[in-house]
Amino acid sequence: MRKPSLFNSLPRPSRHAARLLPAALLLAAACPPPHGAAAARDEAAIRAVVAHMEAAWNRGDFAGYMAAFSKPDVVFVSKGRFQQGWQGTLDHYVRDYGGDPARRGRLHFWDVKVELFSADAAQLISRYRLEGGGKPQDGINTRLMRKVAGRWVIALNHVSSAE
Repeated sequence: MRKPSLFNSLPRPSRHAARLLPAALLLAAACPPPHGAAAARDEAAIRAVVAHMEAAWNRGDFAGYMAAFSKPDVVFVSKGRFQQGWQGTLDHYVRDYGGDPARRGRLHFWDVKVELFSADAAQLISRYRLEGGGKPQDGINTRLMRKVAGRWVIALNHVSSAE
């Protein structure tokens, strides 16, 4: 009997998508990460995404916070499970943190590290702290960033909270 896996609930790729995977991997390998001024611009743009997220959360603009994420296909992983996509995550934030600023708390990201993999893919790892808001939280975010239509967005967001 097979053990249940978190990945069993993920959609299986179609045969067509499975055939495209090797080509996509070759293409990614052929697109080295940017260097010099291009790398500095991309890193600054990625850091600006995080700064805008923090500012949006702290003013209670959850839609502005969620604008940083790929819509509708972002993958959220938190509390040991896959979350309910872009809209489900926005609904959760509004339901659990909306209204009173004391309930929302104050969010801060720091110790941000960016690694560019290619001209359209990067990894971002940062620490975060959510002070106030019922139960203060802190931990680490790991994010896969993708450049889509010239804009950096979060394609995968993994949150690891310290207990």
